[in-house]
Amino acid sequence: MFRSSNNIAARIFHRQIATPSPGTSVHCARQFYENLVPSFTIYEVDCPDICFRKFTDDGLYLVSFSRNQQDLIVYRPTWPSFSCKEEDCHSHDLPPKVKKFESFFTHLYSLQLASSNELICKDFFLYMENNRFGLFATSTAQNHDAPAAEGAISGIPSIGKITFYLVRLEDGVIMDERVFHNDFVNLGHSNGVFLYDDLLAIVSIRYQTIYILQIRDCGTLVDVRAIGSFCREDDELFLSSHAQGLVAFDKGKKEEASNIQNENGLQHLQPTQGGPFLSGIKQRLLSFIFRGIWNEETDHTLRVQYLKKKFYFHFQDYVDLIMWKVQFLDRHHLLIKFGSVDGGVSRNAEHHPAFFAVYNMETTEIIAFYQQNSAEELYYLFEKYADHFRANSRSSMHTNFVSSHSNNVYAFDQLNNMKGKASGSSQFVKRMLSSLPFSCQSQSPSAYFDHSLFRYDEKLISATDRPRQSTEHPIKFILRRPPCSLRFKIKTGPEAGTGDVRPKRICSFLFHPILPLIISVQQTYMQPTVVNIHFRRNKNVDNEQFMYQGVCDPHRGLLFSARSTPAFGLVVLNFLRGL
Repeated sequence: MFRSSNNIAARIFHRQIATPSPGTSVHCARQFYENLVPSFTIYEVDCPDICFRKFTDDGLYLVSFSRNQQDLIVYRPTWPSFSCKEEDCHSHDLPPKVKKFESFFTHLYSLQLASSNELICKDFFLYMENNRFGLFATSTAQNHDAPAAEGAISGIPSIGKITFYLVRLEDGVIMDERVFHNDFVNLGHSNGVFLYDDLLAIVSIRYQTIYILQIRDCGTLVDVRAIGSFCREDDELFLSSHAQGLVAFDKGKKEEASNIQNENGLQHLQPTQGGPFLSGIKQRLLSFIFRGIWNEETDHTLRVQYLKKKFYFHFQDYVDLIMWKVQFLDRHHLLIKFGSVDGGVSRNAEHHPAFFAVYNMETTEIIAFYQQNSAEELYYLFEKYADHFRANSRSSMHTNFVSSHSNNVYAFDQLNNMKGKASGSSQFVKRMLSSLPFSCQSQSPSAYFDHSLFRYDEKLISATDRPRQSTEHPIKFILRRPPCSLRFKIKTGPEAGTGDVRPKRICSFLFHPILPLIISVQQTYMQPTVVNIHFRRNKNVDNEQFMYQGVCDPHRGLLFSARSTPAFGLVVLNFLRGL
């Protein structure tokens, strides 16, 4: 009776008399979000002219940037509180002061990160929850006609300066920074950088190098290894020492051959310069492909035919592959995406052929290789173990409850429906694997995106951090369990739902990971940005004299409750500070 009740007080009583099954305490605590939903919207909030990025995964900070992309601006979420002298306060509109941005967020500090010729990448931000460090990036303008440089891939643009800043979000202190000159790192939506626990991977597309760094607790960035031209720490020393011996050996051979040619009256020809060595990662990739084809057959004749058909015929295609993107699978394995040069800089790389490789950093070996169009085995692993591909930090409990088709039966049914509507198996596999490797911290851990609790149209809104085209109709969140009723809806404007023709609008949503608080940012070409705040406003229901409001913390599985008074704001604030 209590589990499906819309009365939160009844659900609290049920929690007191019932014990959840082992391992389900957090999931049971998240069910309180069926009662704690946004119920009120403030349209066109009076707020500073800033670019919103996201809430941190623990909900402590709202990260934003100045409109000129020079300054980092950090806020702490609070909760509006006000007094009312009337008897029925819920029938009255909110005071004008409460409708301001400052009622919901407290400004902590502003920090200038970019200089005059640099801009902050407003799509890039990674957060370390255990140390509360934030990683930000600034860059200069791209140069698409960059001159050739030693070791650089032709056709890849160059960025004069890319700077990564490690900032302590508590007080805005820059702990460390790392600078890349005349390089190209895909900073959009953090595609070129991946954070796993305290390990950071940065992909240089221009120089085809994966830089592995460690973020220490003291806030310093320490080089661990660089994977590209060399795979082991002593590869360069080993090759350089042998190159000196080869130079002396070649010099003696050339003198001996020259004397023989002069004695025989032959013309002395200048030797042609050989091409450079393949990079270490490319050599390991080619050797893995070669060994895989070699082991397919035991007959020597068939082996030679298979090698001619599958390896040597495509040899140059394999050599021309470049690394596009990388992610950690764990502390020792990387999932690397390879493709053509054109696909590496294209905004839509889905139309370009791609390959996936699993690389062991300790043994410096490629242990698996897949082609995107026909990687049935990789898709099977992705379908069954999608959470492993997301490689969430072990120290973050908030992101470990994001719904996926491997941990949620409703998401799995949705995947099967998409598979049934697909035109072909290969096209469906290619479409699903195009999202690999996943972008780091690209999904909101908010419980309102939990498929076990709510049903919503993913064409209009999803947990993925991407702006979407605004709709004239409200976005509905429907209870997953009976009575399967409409629980709340989000309108991007008071005019939403009308049939008027209006210019194209782009809307992005920022869900607080814990509180019933949502920010919707609506952008229209050549028009000012509109910011709306959707939050829970307490009101009497079911003829009760009071209504409990609370906050569920997925980390601890606790519910903080308070009566319908302005003190609820203090409860929320103290709860956030106690995380």
